[in-house]
Amino acid sequence: MNPRPAHSVTAVVLAGGGSRRFGSDKLAAHLAGTSLLEHLLDRLPADWPVVCVGAPRETHRSVSWVREDPPGGGPLSGIAAAVDWLTREADRSLMRSIVVVIAGDMPHAATAAPRLVADLLAAPTVSASVAEDETGHANPLLTAYRLDDLAAHLPRPAHDLPAKLLLRLPHRLVAIAGIAGRDVDTPEDLREISRGTQGSA
Repeated sequence: MNPRPAHSVTAVVLAGGGSRRFGSDKLAAHLAGTSLLEHLLDRLPADWPVVCVGAPRETHRSVSWVREDPPGGGPLSGIAAAVDWLTREADRSLMRSIVVVIAGDMPHAATAAPRLVADLLAAPTVSASVAEDETGHANPLLTAYRLDDLAAHLPRPAHDLPAKLLLRLPHRLVAIAGIAGRDVDTPEDLREISRGTQGSA
């Protein structure tokens, strides 16, 4: 029998939101022959289970769907719903596991996710490895967290609270440059990321 790994990794993809600035369902928007959301899901490591937060939709990849209660409570509420589901469903012996939180409108974030995990494993005294973009912005929605620390420090209730509260956890910053750390808020964002996608093909 193979020994269990000391850590497991689960991706939590935030796939809700109203897409108000985009004007339509941005996660269904076209990018390189697939949807924005599928572009992200298809590129996450194949051995990572994926939990998506939002209204269920068809995806190529097999994922588990959860929903914050009440719906529409913002990203932190979505993270709390996923963490609650994981701590109920997961083997308690694996509570040392790592959760990589990714906003669903970051189609190239899968390239950054393994770096965040490796950084966190190399830093046993911190609770999170947080992506930092070229402008110095720390993104709690592109971060690898220790599940037990995240579960212990999530505010309750989390509805309508800012996700940046998670930056209170002891963390390290990991420089993530280029389209790997960019999200899509507007049609122009999508056009810019599409140009970058073609250039990296």
